[in-house]
Amino acid sequence: DQMSLDQGLFVPGVLGVIEGLTEFLPVSSTGHLLLTEHFLGLAGDDWTAFTILIQLGAILAIVVVYFWRLLGILRDALAGKRGAWRFILGIVLAGLPAVIAGALAHDLITKVFYASPLLICSMLIIGGVILLYVDQLKVVPKYTDIYSYPPLLCFYIGLFQMLALIPGVSRSGATIVGSLLLGTDKRSAAEFSFFLAIPIMIGAFGYDFYKNHAAITSSVGLTIAIGFAAAFVVAFFVVRYALDFIQRHGFAPFAYWRIFVGAIGLWGVLLFKPA
Repeated sequence: DQMSLDQGLFVPGVLGVIEGLTEFLPVSSTGHLLLTEHFLGLAGDDWTAFTILIQLGAILAIVVVYFWRLLGILRDALAGKRGAWRFILGIVLAGLPAVIAGALAHDLITKVFYASPLLICSMLIIGGVILLYVDQLKVVPKYTDIYSYPPLLCFYIGLFQMLALIPGVSRSGATIVGSLLLGTDKRSAAEFSFFLAIPIMIGAFGYDFYKNHAAITSSVGLTIAIGFAAAFVVAFFVVRYALDFIQRHGFAPFAYWRIFVGAIGLWGVLLFKPA
């Protein structure tokens, strides 16, 4: 079960690509990674540490894509512009519920929920059906610009995000469904989930890194570097082009993908059940 370079470059590369592809789309990156690791028989603290560290590649990608936007918000905030402060307050309010719940239930989530492929597959399917339903609702959006989201709306979106502590639900999926039900349009819902990802992922990364730093040794450096680089490159292109794709096609393609992966996973879990 040890993560060693005997895995070659292929497995960490594949996991990095999966992380980069799925982190910011409403399909559950955690679900995809955990299922892949389950079916490849990758277990143990080393792989937990690997999964945590390659997420940093995805975080870095979103910071790079949104660098000038983030800098602009910071500049406006320092200049005392109310709009910038309201946006920052909104992001903080949206992030708080999941941060508190995640810290309180950390062991339950990582030791019980993460260890249940059946739960993950079920959540992928249920989440897919809900996303499909919400995607086709004919609602006239009240909010189309993330900078004009009221703070209370952001907090309500944050309550939806708590659902994503269950693997397979999807952080961006939960926030997007919440946003759409609360009256936002599809493009701004996805963009808000991108911005919200930055503090949430950095916080989760820091917490997990602190919990698992003992498992991160120099011998796994190359494996992590490959996964990290793959996650960064792929996530960069996903973030760059996802909003235009969503504006054209909505969320249905992601919903169908979730249902497909969940069904295949269920079939695999039930078929290869240990006697």
